[in-house]
Amino acid sequence: MEKTTGKYETMFIVDVTNGEEATAAIVEKFKTLIEANGTIATFDEWGKRRLAYPINDENEGYYVLVNYEADTAFVAELERVFNITEGIMRSMTIKA
Repeated sequence: MEKTTGKYETMFIVDVTNGEEATAAIVEKFKTLIEANGTIATFDEWGKRRLAYPINDENEGYYVLVNYEADTAFVAELERVFNITEGIMRSMTIKA
């Protein structure tokens, strides 16, 4: 079976209440995970911003936007890891 790759854009928001070191560790974890399974085109850390609406009674989050090329199976696995990782407030992946 042939692997299908595509270009994707993922944005995720990290909870900032755990401190700067914990936030940086989560961002680095996902950067390393994406690099190991795909090719990163851009990795933009937007930083701490006010949320449009409260999530879990929090008003601020650390935004990260990643454009990359990867296998479709990896994208599904990445979404699964986002969902089970403590400290990720929201994530969204779209095919570019």
